[in-house]
Amino acid sequence: MFLSVFDMFKVGVGPSSSHTMGPMVAAARFVTALRASPFRFHGLKASLHGSLAFTGVGHHADRATILGLAGFEPATYDAQKADAVLARISEVHLIEPEGLPALHFDPKKDLLFDYGPALPGHANGMILKATDAQGDVILQETYYSIGGGFVLTAGELAEAGGAKSRARAEVPYPFETADEMLAMAKSSGLSIAQMKLANELKFRTKAQIDAGIARLWEVMNDCISRGMAGTGILPGGLHVRRRAKGIHDALIAERGLNMTAPHTINDWMSLYAMAVNEENAAGGQVVTAPTNGAAGVLPAVLRYYLDHVPGASAAKIPDFLLTAAAIGGLCKHNASISGAECGCQAEVGSAAAMSAAAICAVMGGTVMQVENAAEIALEHHLGMTCDPIRGLVQVPCIERNGLGAIKAVSAASLALRGDGVHLVSLDACIETMRQTGADMHEKYKETSLGGLAVNVPNC
Repeated sequence: MFLSVFDMFKVGVGPSSSHTMGPMVAAARFVTALRASPFRFHGLKASLHGSLAFTGVGHHADRATILGLAGFEPATYDAQKADAVLARISEVHLIEPEGLPALHFDPKKDLLFDYGPALPGHANGMILKATDAQGDVILQETYYSIGGGFVLTAGELAEAGGAKSRARAEVPYPFETADEMLAMAKSSGLSIAQMKLANELKFRTKAQIDAGIARLWEVMNDCISRGMAGTGILPGGLHVRRRAKGIHDALIAERGLNMTAPHTINDWMSLYAMAVNEENAAGGQVVTAPTNGAAGVLPAVLRYYLDHVPGASAAKIPDFLLTAAAIGGLCKHNASISGAECGCQAEVGSAAAMSAAAICAVMGGTVMQVENAAEIALEHHLGMTCDPIRGLVQVPCIERNGLGAIKAVSAASLALRGDGVHLVSLDACIETMRQTGADMHEKYKETSLGGLAVNVPNC
């Protein structure tokens, strides 16, 4: 299966790609199916299962589902309009999707959090139903939010699993493993970014790719800037104070005094990442990289490269994002980018691997060094659990992105000091992440039933 750079990086809304964007996308897809159906519908019902239920309130999965049924989509989300629509639905108990009659929906009765066993396909499952005037279900679909805003129906998930080992994308360089990527790069003489671009050109023009990549970085960079200017308390009840602005102000003041310690560069990387994830926690516009929970790592590393690395060039932004997308695709295809499936190693770990590879590439690394950088970054996130306090993408998520960015840059630096030859391959590391995720107890996989989520008071 071909994963475009625009699949890996999607403009959306916080706080979670799996638990906010995914349900919104699924609900919007269900409404599209209703429009194509010959039946006349009277009402709607929804149920959230597994991780979507356990942390759904903190991630606004209920709100996102309702908004998706009302016709909202992450890429064009308007917060002010959404608040008005939700208020009306709560008042009149009707959802009014474009192209359909008004459908009965009482948020307190027709949206269920099912805390029983997860649905069989994935930890993030939801069932959407449409009923007739008597309340009988006449159309039903099961959706799975599989990480990074990707959504599959139960049928699509089963088909994808069955075809995974047989189907190859019809692109010039259809690498599905890091070893294949290295072999194709060697035989073609191309970089990872050049191979990825050649694949993208099968589906879009160069002008479309350039414009899309420029838009992605614009949204990422704007998110950093908003985060560094934001103040106040993040929503959700943990009373977490936004810190990015204070850190930024202090760093600027220290720079003026010309007394900055060398290690302070780590604070700049953490600042950029925390700014993004504070915006994400506040429900702002972010780019999945590869998920919302890990959305700060890659923008932070790219901003670090542009603002702090001598000789950095904005002309290398496409190479940065194309390289990162290639590595992210390997993680997703061969393991997971979903915290609910493999823990935070799959989110921040994958983000760090993507970012390490990307900055190594734009700093002149060979393909072997780039693969080495990704492996180093991912290896040292293996086993990391996803245990957000109160189900909010705040603690430990915000700081964790900062440390992920630092690890990514350190991994790239180590790789650039070597010749690319190393013991543990990226493929072995990704497979280890998959196995570790399969062995990991469910309470450590975005359910907020273990780890920090139960050992730290959440109110």
